[in-house]
Amino acid sequence: MQPCPPPLIHAAKPVFAILVHVPDVPAALNWYLAALPGARRAHIAEPIAFDYLDVGGIMLELVPADEKVTNAAAGSVVYWHTPDFDASLAHLLSIGATLYRGPGAIEFGHKMCQVKDPWGNCLCLRGPAQ
Repeated sequence: MQPCPPPLIHAAKPVFAILVHVPDVPAALNWYLAALPGARRAHIAEPIAFDYLDVGGIMLELVPADEKVTNAAAGSVVYWHTPDFDASLAHLLSIGATLYRGPGAIEFGHKMCQVKDPWGNCLCLRGPAQ
């Protein structure tokens, strides 16, 4: 009998970090800090020094776009839950996000939408319809 491998996903914290590729990391750190109320800036010194945002215990890492991974709306997207969908969408639009998809009604009486950050990456919201 083969031993079971360790679980891939830790039930208490299934998402550890999200990377967003941008051409201007310092500007993106500042923009996302304003975009996500409650986020706090943090720093790792070793083995590679970098700043990131802590968003409710999830590391949001703004990293340099390059030839392998560019900044754009493509591939996987992350939906952030908000208790006040309309206010959160209005806030993002007021700091320079542009509406990309939605808003639209989804399951459980919620709404969803996708906006683009100033570098073309998707930032997605879902929350209760008011």
